Amino acid sequence: MTSAAVRQKQEPVMLSFGGQDFVPLLSGALYWPSQNALLVADLHLEKMSSFAKSRQFLPPYDTKATLAKLERDLTQTGASRVFSLGDSFHRDEGTTTLLPHDRELVTSFVAHYDWIWIAGNHDPSAHDLGGHCCDELFMDGLTLSHEPDARFAPQIAGHLHPGARIRINGRSTKRPCFVFDEARLIMPSYGVSTGNLNVLNPAFKPVINKDEMRIFAIGRDQIYPVSAKYLVKG
Repeated sequence: MTSAAVRQKQEPVMLSFGGQDFVPLLSGALYWPSQNALLVADLHLEKMSSFAKSRQFLPPYDTKATLAKLERDLTQTGASRVFSLGDSFHRDEGTTTLLPHDRELVTSFVAHYDWIWIAGNHDPSAHDLGGHCCDELFMDGLTLSHEPDARFAPQIAGHLHPGARIRINGRSTKRPCFVFDEARLIMPSYGVSTGNLNVLNPAFKPVINKDEMRIFAIGRDQIYPVSAKYLVKG
């Protein structure tokens, strides 16, 4: 990518939304300094094990990899609170299929941190893993929830797994991204086994104003603000 298309900032990149400052991380998390909190969306723990129901037996190691990434972020940021914005598990019963080591790690997380589980469409029910389960959380003028909803503003949500396809000089690349306007910030999916949906997909139209849309794409070692004029479909 050239500097004409993407403006590289020094780390840490700051993202201002809803009167609050956040640090977007390469992992797809947001660090909220004023709350000393880590925000993550769409962990989709136990996704691979869920395929066993249809007799597709895939290596169930995605949970371990996602939790290891989360542990690194918690250590590096020094966060004391975690807000998990829904679809933390790929299905409701995923809380019961955790391998012993993974369950032990989750248990240690919720014991050590102020942990909030927000319900998602994949995991709508409360569970007994510890922490606090809720449908939405209202804090410092912001609504934290799973699905983007035009009723809430300013809102931070997940669900859509945003990604940006960027075309420059005839070449294109697709990267997960944070997408936001004045009313809504949609986080990328945090789980290692999840994909992403192009921000130009019609699914974003009801919840993100295209004329105000801002993109922070996740590169290999930097977060990049990207001009919307370089976005393409596909």
